[in-house]
Amino acid sequence: MIIFITGITGFVGTHLVRELSSMNAEVFGTAYPEIPENWGVCDADNVCFLDIRKHEDLSALVAEIQPDWVFHLAAVSNVKHSWEKRKETLETNLTGTFNLFEALRLKAPIARTLFVSSSDVYGVVSPAAGAIKEQDAVDPVNPYALTKIGGELLCRFYAQSEGLDIVIARPFSHTGPGQNPDFVCSDWAFQIAQIEKKRKGPKIKVGNIDVQRDFLDVRDVVHAYIKLMEKGIKGEVYNISSGAATSLREILATLLSFSVETIEVEVDPQRQRKIDIPLMVGDSRKLRHLTSWEPEIPLSRTLHELLEHWRSRM
Repeated sequence: MIIFITGITGFVGTHLVRELSSMNAEVFGTAYPEIPENWGVCDADNVCFLDIRKHEDLSALVAEIQPDWVFHLAAVSNVKHSWEKRKETLETNLTGTFNLFEALRLKAPIARTLFVSSSDVYGVVSPAAGAIKEQDAVDPVNPYALTKIGGELLCRFYAQSEGLDIVIARPFSHTGPGQNPDFVCSDWAFQIAQIEKKRKGPKIKVGNIDVQRDFLDVRDVVHAYIKLMEKGIKGEVYNISSGAATSLREILATLLSFSVETIEVEVDPQRQRKIDIPLMVGDSRKLRHLTSWEPEIPLSRTLHELLEHWRSRM
């Protein structure tokens, strides 16, 4: 089997490659804007420095590789960055997805593709509504979510009109070792590790810690991705979620409990989102019934290993 991963050297891509290592497959992928130093998770010759906004380059690579499976991970995925870099977000997340589907249509039409969308597409949901289901209305409230809805529409068009075999995943919040500190859990773990090494004062800066999110370990998420490639139905959407909400306040308290340092918490207005979603919890019964997937890693372990990752990097 030939597997192609866009954004292979990113946080999720790195964990996905490790999860795929037990399969009898050759893995290729794209990296942009650079291949991380000493990445070494798979054969370096199989990682191509490529901007998915460049249609001809992407098409040529797909034609050369002839993938059986495609995991489309490459995207501008940080909500704050999507406000600040709207044009780049739109071009990468929409034009890049269009370029990939065109390349597959012309060069590898029988490949099976997983498009990674996001729970952000649901927008602000009333707490009374309960866990969000795939058929619930979408209402994007940031540029990132808007491009993911656009990507899903492209999926439906290419699946229905062009016959491509595409499955859509909507993962809810996920974290774990190796995540960029632009994301909240990793940001706090990074700050704690800095404080412990006396590289900054004993004060952690936070944004809105009262929002509640449905958190998963990234390793459980990539396990779900593989399950969907094996059993997901063409054109269908699947939530990937735990079904339980955890407040950022609780996550902060858990991370702080792992440190012996006395750390003061300071709210930083610069870390607050322009529009924040107060509660987000997902119903993943559709995925579970189809694939028997279940999350296995408790959040406390995820957070501890995330902090240990940053301690080792200091």
